[in-house]
Amino acid sequence: MDSIRIRGGKRLAGTIHISGAKNAALPILCATLLSDGESLLRNVPKLRDIDTTAALLRFLGRDVSSEPPSVHIKGGANVRPEAPYELVKQMRASVMVLGPLLARYGRAKVSLPGGCQIGSRPVDQHLKGLERLGANIKLERGYIVASCPRLRGAEIVFDMPTVTGTENLMMAAALAKGRTTLVNAAKEPEVEELGRIINKMGARVTGAGTDVIEIEGRDELAPFDHAITADRIEAGTYMVAAAATGGDVLLENCPLEDLQSTCALLRKMGVEITREGTAARVRRLGALRPIEVSTEPHPGFPTDMQAQIMTLSCLAEGTSIMTETIFENRFMHVPELARMGASIETDGNKATIHGPCALEGAKVMATDLRASASLVIAGLVAAGETEVLRVYHLDRGYEQMEEKLAAAGADTVRVHNATA
Repeated sequence: MDSIRIRGGKRLAGTIHISGAKNAALPILCATLLSDGESLLRNVPKLRDIDTTAALLRFLGRDVSSEPPSVHIKGGANVRPEAPYELVKQMRASVMVLGPLLARYGRAKVSLPGGCQIGSRPVDQHLKGLERLGANIKLERGYIVASCPRLRGAEIVFDMPTVTGTENLMMAAALAKGRTTLVNAAKEPEVEELGRIINKMGARVTGAGTDVIEIEGRDELAPFDHAITADRIEAGTYMVAAAATGGDVLLENCPLEDLQSTCALLRKMGVEITREGTAARVRRLGALRPIEVSTEPHPGFPTDMQAQIMTLSCLAEGTSIMTETIFENRFMHVPELARMGASIETDGNKATIHGPCALEGAKVMATDLRASASLVIAGLVAAGETEVLRVYHLDRGYEQMEEKLAAAGADTVRVHNATA
C-alpha cells in the first residue's frame, strides 16, 4: 500500500498543470453506453476512478482502449447490462451506468454503490426519477433491477439537488420518447459538460447549469469526440497548497470561471489570484485571515474544497468556523489534523478552527479523497516529516500529485508498500 512522504517547510514556486476533470470524465464515459460506433475522449486524467470505469465498461461489453489522456470506447454486439458489486463497490459514480443501460437496452441490474465513506448518499432520487420515466424498479439482494421497453419523457422534481442523480436521468432521458424536464436539478459545471456531450450525440439539452433542465429524447444517438474540461477541484486544491506555503504558483489550464466561490473565499483570507490567459497565478503575500463559511450546492462553496480550506484555516490569524451542509460525515480528517497539532473542535456539522497552529509532521491516515489532499497540504507546511498513508484514496482524484508538487519545489515522494 502506497504512502506519500513529505518534508515540510518548502515554499511552492513554479508551474502546475491542471488535469482534466474526474467528475466530468466519469459520467461522459458512462454516456458512451448510449450509442454504438467509436467515441474518443481527450484530456482524460490518469486516475484509479478512470481505470475502474474503463473496467466496468469492458465488463458491460464495450471495447475500451484507455491510455490517458486519450480513451477510445467502441460499442460491441455482446452486451451484458449488469454492473457487479465487485466493480461498483470501488466507486459510487458507477451507479451512473444505470440510466444509460436501462434507456438503451430496456433493462439493467446494477449493484448499490460504494466509494468514499463520507456519508450515506442514497440513490433514491435516481430511482424515483427513473420510475417517473416509466421504469419498473426492484431492489434484490443489494442490486437495483430496472426494466422498461422504452422510457417516456416526464417532469421530475428532485427533493434536493443531486449531481449524479441529475446526470443519470439526463442520460436516461436522452433516449426516452418525448421531453423530460428536471426541476431542482444540480447546477455543477460537470452537469453542464454532460449536457454538451448529449447534444453532440444528437439529443437536445437546454438549461444544463441551471436548476431546470429539459431533454428532448431521440430514438438513436451517435458517438462523439470530446476533450474533458479542466478539473476545478484539483485547481482549487493547488491554490490552497500555494497559499499555505506562502508560494507563488502558476496554474496552467485553470478553470477560473468554475471557481468563483473558492476564489472569493481565498481572497477574503488574503490570497492573491490573478488571471494570466488560460492560467491563474496564486500568491500569498501576508498573514492569512480567518473565515466563516458553509458548504453549499454549486455555485456556493463546494463540499469538495472543505477539507483543504480547513487545513489552510489552521494557519490563519484567528478563529475560523466551517459548516458542512452536504454530507453528514465529512470531518474524518479532523482527528488526523489534530495529530499534527491542529486545534479544531467539532459540534455536529460545525467545525471551529483556532489558528494559527504550529503543525508538526506525523504519520497520518487518509480517510477519503479530499481528506487525503488536506493532509498532504498540512504536510507541506508542517515541521519535520509527514507520511500520509492509504493514498489510494488520493489516487482516485489527483493525477500524480506528489510529482506535480515536487516540480513546484515541494519535498514529496511516493513510498511503495508502506505500512501503517
